[in-house]
Amino acid sequence: ILHIFDTEQVLFSLSIAGTLQVSISLNKVELSVGESKFFICTGTSIGEPVRLEWYNPQGERIVSSKRMALHTESSRSKLIIYNAIIEDAGIYRCQATDADGHTEEASVVLEIYQRLTFRDVQSPQEFRHGETAEVVCDVISSPVPLVVWYYQDREITEEHHSRFLVLANNNLQIQQVTKADEGVYRCEASVEARGEIDFVDIAVVVNVPPVLSVFQQSFNATADYQESVTFTCITSGSPDPVVTWLRKGQRLEPSDKYMFNRMEGGRSMLTIRNIRQSDGGSYTCNADNKAGTQERELFLKVFVAPHITQLKNVTAVEGSVAMISCMADGEPLPDVSWRRASDSLSLHPQSHDVRFDVRGRHGKSVLTISGIRLSDLGRFDCEALSRIGGHQKSMFLDIEHIPKFLTNHTIYYSWEGNPVNISCDVMSNPPATMLWRRERFTISAEGAANIRVHTAEGKSVLEVTPMSDRDFGRYNCTARNNIGMRYQEFILAQADVPSNPYSVRLSAVSQRLATVTFMKPDSHGGVPISYYLVQYKEFGLQDWRDVKSHSVQTTVVLTGLEPNTTYEVRVAAVNGKGQGEFSHTEAFQTLPIREPSPPAVHGQRGMGKAYRLGLVKQDDGGMPIVEYIVKYKTDKEEQWMTKLVPGANDFAILQPLQWNTRYEVEITARNVKGLSEPTFYQFFMPQEPDITDNADLSLCSGANFFLMLQTQSFLMQSLC
Repeated sequence: ILHIFDTEQVLFSLSIAGTLQVSISLNKVELSVGESKFFICTGTSIGEPVRLEWYNPQGERIVSSKRMALHTESSRSKLIIYNAIIEDAGIYRCQATDADGHTEEASVVLEIYQRLTFRDVQSPQEFRHGETAEVVCDVISSPVPLVVWYYQDREITEEHHSRFLVLANNNLQIQQVTKADEGVYRCEASVEARGEIDFVDIAVVVNVPPVLSVFQQSFNATADYQESVTFTCITSGSPDPVVTWLRKGQRLEPSDKYMFNRMEGGRSMLTIRNIRQSDGGSYTCNADNKAGTQERELFLKVFVAPHITQLKNVTAVEGSVAMISCMADGEPLPDVSWRRASDSLSLHPQSHDVRFDVRGRHGKSVLTISGIRLSDLGRFDCEALSRIGGHQKSMFLDIEHIPKFLTNHTIYYSWEGNPVNISCDVMSNPPATMLWRRERFTISAEGAANIRVHTAEGKSVLEVTPMSDRDFGRYNCTARNNIGMRYQEFILAQADVPSNPYSVRLSAVSQRLATVTFMKPDSHGGVPISYYLVQYKEFGLQDWRDVKSHSVQTTVVLTGLEPNTTYEVRVAAVNGKGQGEFSHTEAFQTLPIREPSPPAVHGQRGMGKAYRLGLVKQDDGGMPIVEYIVKYKTDKEEQWMTKLVPGANDFAILQPLQWNTRYEVEITARNVKGLSEPTFYQFFMPQEPDITDNADLSLCSGANFFLMLQTQSFLMQSLC
């Protein structure tokens, strides 16, 4: 008898002859993979207990486990199947056994089917541009499902999409996939027998390998000028490529040296700052994404200004050969040239002086100097030049040589008791040691009572104080260094007084002055003349008056003479030894007294209405000027105004004068003899100044002024 329980369960009862009966709650069940189900088996026997046991489709007795659990109570047994699998399908039997060993069975048929299941479908699924893509849609069911693919709400069919193919494993194949194929695809599966349908959306991403280009592949820069260079790479691809920059295989990182920048349009830039020579070479721009990698090489050529790396001072011996080497680097390698600093002479392979030989190339030059002379001593400049710039360095050529005496002054004069310094001056390299000899004997450094030796670098002074005739004579100075030895002989001779001056002349003779000129004596006696002694006296008198020359000047002015008087004059030279003979006596007569010469005049604007006349005294005619007679008037007047100025004054003040007026002046000097010729002078008085615009408080000498400020104007009140 088949009874229906709820909507799914059917109770199947089996009447067994006699008292033993067994039944199962269900006789046929469909179960989806993964689902769980339980079955109840009931056994009865009148008045006696029943043992219930379950058997699987393979006829094996079921033992309770985690996936197949048994719960038995008295005449009731429950079989639970957890997470059913395909292998669980078949006939399950429940066997009842009574106390007498009689058995009865009931069975249930379990059918297992697979529901539509998408197994681990990935989204998005990524593919490389140009390859054959297989979009995976792993779907299972029993019976086998029907799979249909959709793109942009349209079913994909081979007729409309020649590059698209649904494979036997339900995956979608896209041949030569492009970026245009990117999007969301729907995989739809259905089981017609059950009316079951489901779908999954799969995002398809097409990765495009990087495409890399550069505007400029090669760059030039100059080192050590704080220059910067920027490389630019333009990249495209999907996803956006990651750009890295490499130098000699090593990835560059941001620093003070390297700066990175990324801009729209796929531009990636590397800026190299503060370019140095070591920065030259190749750089790699690397673009990388999931689809691939591409790289391009860029080149930086660094030009380096010339730099002299080797130039040393050289020491050579006079007459030998000196080799001077100059090395320079740079990019490009510079040309190297030489110049002698003493005369700015350029030295090159075609130099006219055959002693100089210049050879070299590729940043190196060697200057060879044959037959070294002392004139070669000094600085030589090495200059490295290229189209980038230039660099110059200097070296010093030092020349070692035998001692050389610097003076031909070998005769010295003195007299008994007068010390004299005999100087032996030597030029030598290296410095020389110097010794003095007298006849065959060496004069020690300590010297003797009347002879001392003073030594300095390049000089030795023999101080001799002659005490007798035997101290006069020859002295020898010997100089020695590791190059060689030389000596020089000096003569100490006895000095004499000078000979007499000659050609005594008188000039510029006036009433009270006369100028004496003369020629130096032919002999100064061996020692310098100290001064000249000029003696003069009135003719007929006995006493001479002395006048010394200033140093050794051969002109002496005689002052304080009497007018209209005859004088005699003579000259003698004086040196350390004493006074020489006088020259021949010359006579001259002073001029008689006369009127003064006209005065010289210079004008200067005075204060206010005053004018200052400067008076310069000329020849006074032999007598003092008593006064100056100053006459003045305007150029429009006939009447002269007169002003007397004492002869001791050197100026005259004319006041008060008229503004904006020209004046004429006549000045005459007077002494006791009479008047000079007049001197004429003119000057112009300017317009009266505007006190409000230019308040000059100095217009009134010795006056008191007050300056008051009222409404931006100046008011000056004079209390003169």
